[in-house]
Amino acid sequence: MLANVRKTLYHARSGTAVLLLACCMASCGNDIEKVKMFEPHELPDNTIYNAKMQRSEKGKLQLLMTAPLIEQYSKPEAKTEYRKGVYMRFFNGYNKPTGILRACYAIQYDKRDVTMVRDSVVIIDLQHGDTVYLKDLTWNAMEHRIYSNNPVHSKNGLRVTYGDGFESDDSFREPKIIHQRGTIEWTED
Repeated sequence: MLANVRKTLYHARSGTAVLLLACCMASCGNDIEKVKMFEPHELPDNTIYNAKMQRSEKGKLQLLMTAPLIEQYSKPEAKTEYRKGVYMRFFNGYNKPTGILRACYAIQYDKRDVTMVRDSVVIIDLQHGDTVYLKDLTWNAMEHRIYSNNPVHSKNGLRVTYGDGFESDDSFREPKIIHQRGTIEWTED
C-alpha cells in the first residue's frame, strides 16, 4: 500500500511539473511591437513622487521646491522633467521669502545647464509686489540669464504692463519687460 501511495505521488508530481512547464512555454512569447513601445531610453532612470527639496548655502536657506512628480533621464540627453509642475519659494538667506515661481511643466538639461518652465508660469516678487505672467521662461545658468521671447504681462498693485518678452539676471535684480506695448493704470473709485 505504501508503494502505491509513492507511485501516485510520483505521478502527481511529474504531471504537475509537465503542466507547469507547458504553461510556461505557452506564455513565454512577447509581442515585439509591444516591447518596442518601451524603449529603455524613453523610460526614466529615477522617479520621485511628491518631492520636497530645499537648497541652502552655508547653512542659509535659499530655495524650497515642491513637485508632484520628478523624472530623471540619462539618455538620450541627461535631463530632469517635472511633468506635473513645480512650485518654488526663494529666500534671502535669512529665512525671509523673496519670491515665488509656479509652472505647470519644467525641464532641466544637465549638460547645458538650462532650465525651461512653461504653461501658466507665474513669478511673484514678494519684495516689490510685482507678479509676472508668462507662457514660458528659460534660465541659462551659464549665462546667468533668465528670459522669454513670448508675450508677458506684469501686475503691480493697480498697474498692468504688457510686453513681447522678458529678461533678467538670474537673481531677478534687474527684471525687464521687452518691447512694452502699454501700461494700464487702474484707479479705485
